[in-house]
Amino acid sequence: MDDLPRGAAGPRARPRPLLIAPWLSIVIPARNDAAALGRTLAHLARLPGIEATEIIVAAAGDVEGTTAAVNGRARLLWPGSSTRAQLMNAGAAAAVGDVILFLHADSFPPDDALALIARALAKARAVGGAFEHRFAEPVWSLRAITWINRVRYRLTRNYYGDQGVFVRAPVFRALGGYRDLALMEDLDFTQRLKRRGRSVLITTPLVTSGRRFLARGPWRTFAFILWLLARWTLRLDTQRYAERWRGPATRTPGSAWAGAPERERA
Repeated sequence: MDDLPRGAAGPRARPRPLLIAPWLSIVIPARNDAAALGRTLAHLARLPGIEATEIIVAAAGDVEGTTAAVNGRARLLWPGSSTRAQLMNAGAAAAVGDVILFLHADSFPPDDALALIARALAKARAVGGAFEHRFAEPVWSLRAITWINRVRYRLTRNYYGDQGVFVRAPVFRALGGYRDLALMEDLDFTQRLKRRGRSVLITTPLVTSGRRFLARGPWRTFAFILWLLARWTLRLDTQRYAERWRGPATRTPGSAWAGAPERERA
């Protein structure tokens, strides 16, 4: 049964029944993102082998919209927190699968994603990994940013959350999960993950919306990411910029920054 915030109204979505114990738990953090979440859940329902998994949505913000978007297709949690790290940790704490896949609410795994994860973890010393990344929108600037990013993570094995990070559940718990960071929690986790064993890159792309880049300007957003990455590498503070990256807690992820063009195809 769903865990609604105290005093929340509306119907409770029921988790879909599992015929067998799930080997994989898919954890989706969602904050005021009902429309994207609904599309992602519809996509997941079509994946071969999805009946052997469980799907957990750890949500914050829009109760009515999120509950309607889930509509019984996942277990819905309301942890009472709002950062991505906190939501993912809450979802992982409820997970029963041997493997956990952390998926953004606007990301579509490839059709054979589940088989690819199982194959990746069959490799010696493999503890987790992520997918190749591709933006959904056919915009040339996003394609260029995709290729620049591919060089980075293929060399470093440092992955971001929009690549669909997966990990063996015992390894995740041994690492203490995601650190309570408001920003860069995925980079921090994958840096720690690769020290525990082999971190595998699945070269079949996972498709993620580039809405944040398009709303704020592709190159402006990419430059901000590079600046944050440089500060992180130099061990300088990045957390003070979390609200600028995430946007106001009451708005949909990917909202434009103040003064940013609504759509820029630079």
